Amino acid sequence: MNKLQKEVTRHIKKLIRPLKEEEELRLALKAKLTKKEFKLLECWADGEDINELKERLHLDSDRLDELSLKLIKKLNQEKIKQQLCD
Repeated sequence: MNKLQKEVTRHIKKLIRPLKEEEELRLALKAKLTKKEFKLLECWADGEDINELKERLHLDSDRLDELSLKLIKKLNQEKIKQQLCD
């Protein structure tokens, strides 16, 4: 399991089917997430420093918290989960 798959799995509460392979998963995520949400997810997966991400995306702590919450909620929507799985 690659880094992006592990990170998505970590945030989804109930996953019945396996996730798509790396490239297909990346394309599905890009189609369903905003650019900032996708970059945040990649940052989590790569273990990058959140402070660097905040600077790069011009976010304050409150906005980052909102973005994180929104991202996790999206990942747990049934419609999106179905598109991320094989």
